[in-house]
Amino acid sequence: MNDQENHDGRPPIELLDMTQSMAELRKELAELERRRAALSADAPDTERARIDLDIAEVKLGMLHAEEAWALARPAFDVFLEHEMWQEAAEACDILYRADQPESIAALGNGIWLAVTWPIRPETTVALLHHIVEETPDDSDGAAVAAAVAHYIADLRAQGEDRENLTFLTGQVLAQVAKRHRGIEGQEMIETWMEILELNDPETLFPRLALILDAIVGDNWWYDRDAIRAKLPDN
Repeated sequence: MNDQENHDGRPPIELLDMTQSMAELRKELAELERRRAALSADAPDTERARIDLDIAEVKLGMLHAEEAWALARPAFDVFLEHEMWQEAAEACDILYRADQPESIAALGNGIWLAVTWPIRPETTVALLHHIVEETPDDSDGAAVAAAVAHYIADLRAQGEDRENLTFLTGQVLAQVAKRHRGIEGQEMIETWMEILELNDPETLFPRLALILDAIVGDNWWYDRDAIRAKLPDN
């Protein structure tokens, strides 16, 4: 019997699920491409970019990473031009997950926007958690990113969403503490945070800025000072 078949000749469940998922993705892709083709010539470029971003997400699911990048990168520029910060951050998330040469720069660009501008906290947390996954166990970078994610979840989320999101970010922070210094238990985690000054926004955010500068280098895709000037408090 072939290793790729069950005793009754059918493919194993894993392959059936993958085949079903790919079929669903192809169906979703066809619908998105139909919608894009149906756009009028004078349709807003933001509407076209939004569909392109959805197509890029599907392309990632189909393991067509280069095609996903080719769609999401121009979409990011459109969102940036129209000051659609939420969508711009979402584009950066896709660009990071596409695993292309500039994906790390895309992550840094996306995090800066997501932290600076009050977009949906779930998006900001997801981007920051990529840094946690990227950095070595003994790196302070993971601790800083996890602490910022927890702070933003607590600050921006509301009601039940806040409870769920801070639970998640708290769990990630605890995992970072364990892998960083072998620390477990709430009291020891709080002490660890105090020692590393992770509970002080006045020091925490400048440290994140240094991490982002190291990630992005000279590859910033926008003028940060110009965007800061547009913040609601200014």
